[in-house]
Amino acid sequence: MGRVWIGAGALVGMGAVAMAALGAHSLNGFGPARLAMVESAVRMQGWHALALLGCGLWVGQGGGRLAGFAGAAFLVGILLFCGGVYGLALLSWPVAFLAPIGGSLLMLGWALLFVSALLRR
Repeated sequence: MGRVWIGAGALVGMGAVAMAALGAHSLNGFGPARLAMVESAVRMQGWHALALLGCGLWVGQGGGRLAGFAGAAFLVGILLFCGGVYGLALLSWPVAFLAPIGGSLLMLGWALLFVSALLRR
């Protein structure tokens, strides 16, 4: 399972770099509010790519099933939070309601990672 989270973290990180490049070089016509939304999503995506990598390493070091659940919460949270923000900012899709759900899952991921560290045998 660790390889899955490391692979997912690598892909999410690559996506963050791609979105940062898009924001820096191709969104000149967008207003400052939309650019700020993209920057916020890129930041969250980048940090949580690292969290996925950490889950992948922690699962292999005795983090147990909770570390795997944390990875799942991070991945789905990234997709919903960042997807919702990107959809709204870049495409004007009415998907902003996804961001709080995704943010809640990101927080759940951190909580699960915390509990897995406390319960390590």
